[in-house]
Amino acid sequence: VSLLQSLEESYELDLLYITERIIAVSFPSGAEEPSYAANLREVASMLRSKHGHNYLVRSRLDCSRDERKPQPRPAHKSVLDFGWPDHHAPALEKICSICKAMDTWLSADSRNVVVIHNKGNRGRTGVVVAAFMHYSNISASADQALDRFAMKRFYEDKVVPVGQPSQRRYVEYFSGLLSGHIKINNKPLFLHHVIMHGIPDFESKGGCRPFLKIYQAMQPVYTSGIYNVQGDSQTSICITIEPGLLLKGDILLKCYHKRYRGPCRDVIFRVQFHTCAVHDLGIVFGKDELDETFKDERFPEYGKVEFIFSFGPEKMYGMDHLENGPSVSVDYNTQDPLIRWDSYENFNHNNEDTTEGE
Repeated sequence: VSLLQSLEESYELDLLYITERIIAVSFPSGAEEPSYAANLREVASMLRSKHGHNYLVRSRLDCSRDERKPQPRPAHKSVLDFGWPDHHAPALEKICSICKAMDTWLSADSRNVVVIHNKGNRGRTGVVVAAFMHYSNISASADQALDRFAMKRFYEDKVVPVGQPSQRRYVEYFSGLLSGHIKINNKPLFLHHVIMHGIPDFESKGGCRPFLKIYQAMQPVYTSGIYNVQGDSQTSICITIEPGLLLKGDILLKCYHKRYRGPCRDVIFRVQFHTCAVHDLGIVFGKDELDETFKDERFPEYGKVEFIFSFGPEKMYGMDHLENGPSVSVDYNTQDPLIRWDSYENFNHNNEDTTEGE
């Protein structure tokens, strides 16, 4: 008990029993490695003293910054890695794999417990807990009702305030697919237009210089030119992709602002979605549905981002009204390293997404 209390009082460690059999262990992303390693050893010692060899570490939800340095983790054979970048949603298939592994382990022995280990924002832990809450609801056994209530309370009280819209969206996808409320779309979708309604002020004189990067399964598939717009925030910018870009599966779209001065860029908005849940040829994300942007005062409150798809790559006709006005110019030279830089290029080597704008 004294060890558990000392761990909970550590400013670098957050250890919480969500239920009697699901434990969350998280560290701030800036925790120093020596202290981080020492705390992990204490956690491992506590787990052995309380649970023997009956714990499975759902580790790691984070990705190490330096792939050359071995990262400390509890010395135990039952450690599974399901990492993805902080502040992001995981692939839909990964959510399913995590829940299946948790259910298999917990069902194998009533003494077994799961430890969800995360370094960084608590949002990733919340995705796992919320997803497993919906997954375990399939059996709907009475003895698990209190556990589901505890997971729901943890998610709503501890995670929703710090989570991202895309993380919540993927939990909703998973829940909807499990319940049958979401029917899977198997039709091909070709993206033709991305329209930003309402121009954020990323420059001192107003306006911004946005460009898009689109990732499919965390691999870059498209980089747009740099659009230049100033003045009236009521203006809309339409980024046209011709021929249409085929999208399938987990999609991540990031819109950056290229600063006028200095080799820097800032994230204007980021959004993740899965094409299996897209049934209309046009979808709109409001400000409160865009990652990071939902709390950015530079993005107008009425702002939104619209996606226009078709079932084929051919140019869409009847869309002349989407053409940008004379106040918008485009630089199609995307060879600038700042534009080409791919912040997920080492993701499969266990690297965390690097800090934007640096």
